[in-house]
Amino acid sequence: MNADYVIVGAGSAGCAIAYRLAEAGESVLVIEHGGTDAGPLIQMPAALSYPMNMKRYDWGYESEPEPHLRGRKLACPRGKVIGGSSSINGMVYVRGHAKDFDHWAESGADGWSYADVLPYYKRMENWDDNGHGGDAEWRGTDGPLHVTRGPRNNPLFKAFVEAGKQAGYEATEDYNGQKQEGFGPMEQTVFNGRRWSAANAYLRPALKHENCTLMNGLVDKIIIKDGRATGVALAGGKTVTANREVIIAASSINSPKLLMLSGIGPAAHLKEHGIEVIADRPGVGQNLQDHLELYIQMAASKPITLYKHWNLLSKAVIGAQWLFLKTGLGASNQFESAAFVRSKPGVDYPDIQYHFLPIAVRYDGQAAAEGHGFQAHTGPMRSVSRGAVTLRSSDPADAPKILFNYMSDPSDWEDFRTCIRLTREIFAQKAFKPFVKHEIQPGADVDTDAELDAFISEHVESAYHPCGSCKMGRRDDPMAVVDPHGAVIGVEGLRVADSSIFPRITNGNLNAPSIMVGEKMSDHILGRDPLPKSNDEPWLNPDWETSQR
Repeated sequence: MNADYVIVGAGSAGCAIAYRLAEAGESVLVIEHGGTDAGPLIQMPAALSYPMNMKRYDWGYESEPEPHLRGRKLACPRGKVIGGSSSINGMVYVRGHAKDFDHWAESGADGWSYADVLPYYKRMENWDDNGHGGDAEWRGTDGPLHVTRGPRNNPLFKAFVEAGKQAGYEATEDYNGQKQEGFGPMEQTVFNGRRWSAANAYLRPALKHENCTLMNGLVDKIIIKDGRATGVALAGGKTVTANREVIIAASSINSPKLLMLSGIGPAAHLKEHGIEVIADRPGVGQNLQDHLELYIQMAASKPITLYKHWNLLSKAVIGAQWLFLKTGLGASNQFESAAFVRSKPGVDYPDIQYHFLPIAVRYDGQAAAEGHGFQAHTGPMRSVSRGAVTLRSSDPADAPKILFNYMSDPSDWEDFRTCIRLTREIFAQKAFKPFVKHEIQPGADVDTDAELDAFISEHVESAYHPCGSCKMGRRDDPMAVVDPHGAVIGVEGLRVADSSIFPRITNGNLNAPSIMVGEKMSDHILGRDPLPKSNDEPWLNPDWETSQR
């Protein structure tokens, strides 16, 4: 079997690339190890805790024992299904801050500044503010990816934003527009009540072109002849030929694993596993980053939270309403208010994110014992801790070793303590007075630095934003894996395009920037001029040097 372009992975970036290449008339073969995304558990937004906890849809990865978190192994879900992680994620849509991308460009990813990437965000978006306000001139309205806002009917969503303003923070009508900093509505990749994954937005339309094919299979390695990628070898002995290029879009965990199994990576590590070194790239698997978060949970004094639906009858009614009408509580991820704030004076753009949820519940779907409650998910955006993805063995069926090295820097602990204290201050505002009963987690008696640190080490969770393990940079950067066009340095005819190429993690959830990478890389693959740069100037707090808010 052969195609001009072979894409490994039908995830967020891979689907976008397949769509743009197919639209351009190129012959494209997408190889995905996971199966179909059909059925209510993936397509119903409110059911989001199910697919990310199911072996059928998730690779089921976890970290090695994390040395700075009491040896805990943290879950690292990655989508094993068409649409990849966009089919099992929380559907939160955040572009990232303008300065995140300016930092990419400054660190060697030439052509990836905010002015360069904003036109691609506009190209990919089909944005609808549902009449709730927003920054229309900063948004795209005819792209494949539908972005909407939840109805925000629950009074707690408004209370969260009001409390932020009462605490002296900015408000923002659109954190994906000119002004990220502040409290305001959260956006989601939901359309007509359904999860609008990369599979729905990009892959299904791509497959309508005769020149685009989807194939189920597990890629064992890239076939490289005389320094050029010529195809891939699949489990079971099959091979697929790429007439022009192999494009790896297999995630920040599986992309470096696949490179290393193919002989591209740190030479000594490959030799340890008996793998012939084709390109000594010490950066493969390194620079691994993630966001960690905590839930600060409050017990509610009124029965207005989603807990009233936490019973079989209510869930059945919500499920039926969604199944037949695609409306009601099932049609939202329930993350409908958000905030981005700065942790201290001298920080020039937000480094803390909030998701607000009108129920006290864990990602695995366990509700708080107290019953009615609500929570803010919070965590720092730019931890300096770095980890690595390495091979466990040379067997492609083995999961790689994933060590994030979370909380390895003293600043991480200081940042998390700040997050907790700032959150408590927000929940203490007048806007929450009618709704707050008491603090469930951490609990009012957990207050000293040592007590907070003990709580953090026990309860901190991954926000499921791994990235950075195949860093993009200039060709003379020894730790860069790909150049700014996604081409793997040291091998011809091979690219990587997914969140693994991020030089540094962006603010907020990573699905939007991952899709944007696919959009922009498709132009590089097709040899097209990039879209013209944007002249839009993002908002920065004029008092950032002297004031925290």
